[in-house]
Amino acid sequence: MKKLGFGLMRLPRKDDQLDYEKVCELVDKFIARGFTYFDTAFVYEGSEDIFRRTIAQRYPRSAYQIADKLPSWHIKSKDDAPVIFNSSLNRCNLDYFDYYLLHSLQNSNAHIYDSNDCWDFCQEMKKQGKIKNFGFSFHGTPDLLEKTLRSHPEVDFVQLQINYLDWESDTVFSRKNYEICRQFGKKIIVMEPVKGGILADVPDLAAETLRKIDHNCSISSFALRFAASLDGVMMVLSGMSTIEQVEDNINTFDKFIPLNDDEIKIILQASEIIKTSPAISCTACKYCVENCPKSISIPDVFGAYNNMYRSGIWSAKEQYKKLIDDNVSAPALECISCKKCESVCPQHLPVSEHLEKIAKIFDNR
Repeated sequence: MKKLGFGLMRLPRKDDQLDYEKVCELVDKFIARGFTYFDTAFVYEGSEDIFRRTIAQRYPRSAYQIADKLPSWHIKSKDDAPVIFNSSLNRCNLDYFDYYLLHSLQNSNAHIYDSNDCWDFCQEMKKQGKIKNFGFSFHGTPDLLEKTLRSHPEVDFVQLQINYLDWESDTVFSRKNYEICRQFGKKIIVMEPVKGGILADVPDLAAETLRKIDHNCSISSFALRFAASLDGVMMVLSGMSTIEQVEDNINTFDKFIPLNDDEIKIILQASEIIKTSPAISCTACKYCVENCPKSISIPDVFGAYNNMYRSGIWSAKEQYKKLIDDNVSAPALECISCKKCESVCPQHLPVSEHLEKIAKIFDNR
């Protein structure tokens, strides 16, 4: 397989629905260029259905590999995993998954997978041929990762958040978790290599630094190449939503050139420049939204705040005002600091603190 995987979480929408025609255009371009790996999840709204309609029903089974995931937050008893698994198979119109993952394993939910026998269930599905490769996506601490891999040597791969901005992070632990997987000899799939699009639009000084490597490449391509150049990485996922993104990513991976040591040093220099920006490193996964009792669309509010550092305060305030006027989100000032959002945030962001800061600027709190 070529190393670029198509993440089916940030697909284009039309009239508040996933845009079937546009998604067909994107996946057709992807497959036509020899790329075959797709990634979905039970909790990605409409994703399994659009996969079935645009890929499973339009291409032979040999034309693609598909990964799906079992979410801990939908598991209340041992009976739930089989129901969710079979529901995903039916939604996708499949007899088996090429890759199947325990979704977003971290310190707050590891006990759910353990106490509900999810590991054994997935191994049984693998024995039955309904799972070809079994693993988990991970958003926890290095200690938990090492403990998990010692307890479950049967896993075939681990999916990690790896990007150059999080490489030395003391909350995401990109490098440390990567090194643990290498110690255990596990194949690695990379998620969030462009950190939800943040590394496609970096400060000017960081962009100038990156272009010392190659003036002709897109800014996001450096992030993709950083992840794909690491030993042991078998796949790099990208959540693509436009034909321009698909074409750019395909061009990056079609004749992939790994970064050398000097180029990696330049990228890490750019990372230090980006870190001086006050922007919030939200990847817009939206796990927080359904947990907010005040209906604050946290990723959209954070997006308006981040825009302040690109387009200025007035543009950002207009963007924020439109969110409120269009009933997309409640105002940031309505946050009650219950921290339910923080308990599910893969980035471990201090969401309530950020919302308080945003309320002072945009709501004149």
